[in-house]
Amino acid sequence: MLRELRGRRMIITGASSGIGRCLAEQAAVEGARIILAARSTDALVRLADSLKRRNLEVIPVTADVTKETDRQHLLQVAVEQLGGLDVLINNAGVASFGHFATSSEDILRQIMEVNFFAPAELIRSAIPILVKGNQPAIVNIASMCGRRGLPAWTEYSASKFALCGLTEALRGEMARFDIDVLLMVPGLTQSDLPRHLLRNDGRMKIDFQGGMGPIDVAAAVLQALQNNRTETVLGREARWMLRVNRFFPRLVDRLIARRVDKLYKKT
Repeated sequence: MLRELRGRRMIITGASSGIGRCLAEQAAVEGARIILAARSTDALVRLADSLKRRNLEVIPVTADVTKETDRQHLLQVAVEQLGGLDVLINNAGVASFGHFATSSEDILRQIMEVNFFAPAELIRSAIPILVKGNQPAIVNIASMCGRRGLPAWTEYSASKFALCGLTEALRGEMARFDIDVLLMVPGLTQSDLPRHLLRNDGRMKIDFQGGMGPIDVAAAVLQALQNNRTETVLGREARWMLRVNRFFPRLVDRLIARRVDKLYKKT
């Protein structure tokens, strides 16, 4: 099945920067009618204004997706101003870089709230609206950390594993409603994630600037949506890591443990 983007009514969370911003720009150019959702009002308005000047249809909505009232408001705007919803893209996310033993319950709960509970509850509330949509779809943007947990990204890995599990379970449940549920698994990406880390004291050097560009990631997400691909792994290092881990998980465990031991053995 091919999905036409023109005229599709979308909600994109985390739309003010990074992958979300690129998704909004590219989908709008393709003719989608988009609700831009993010916490940053100023950045959201600037993006919306730039797209409206190009006669593209976007609606900025300031929203913290961890809040039930904000999630309901997003869906209300979709119904009242777009007449419904066809595509929900859960992109908003947050992370922490540092070892679990020296982290905190507060950080764990914040990450799970943003990366798992918020998209889960937004999906739950959106289902009655999506059922009435045109070729409806849910797109969850996870991470390679959701398929292979990585040290110092402990809470982030846990949240993305949960999102991957939710996506797989929902795929079977939503089939009876003809709602497609798609999963994106990107590797290292040049995004704003490093600037918004809840904690940043891990020792392993992460070359975010050497990752995929958000423009390329967004293009791949929309292509997967158009082609209705169930799961898409993005990035050479993500494909390599997950392929090796699939067949040789114990080898990956040993290599990672050796790297961590080398970083910390002097302390």
